[in-house]
Amino acid sequence: MSVSEAQKKASIKYLEKLDEIRIRMPKGKKDDIKEAASTAGESMNQYIINAVDQRMERDKQEGGG
Repeated sequence: MSVSEAQKKASIKYLEKLDEIRIRMPKGKKDDIKEAASTAGESMNQYIINAVDQRMERDKQEGGG
């Protein structure tokens, strides 16, 4: 089943609101993060966003950023 034109447009509109970051890590680390995210009941993407936000907040409170 193909994707409708309306769905394509909606997807493009949604993606325009987001930034993308590509990261590389040692083999196996992705699986570790995926498992931790699953345990936390989050997507891997949301888990990483939350981890970065927590680190930034901690650094800010410690005067490191």
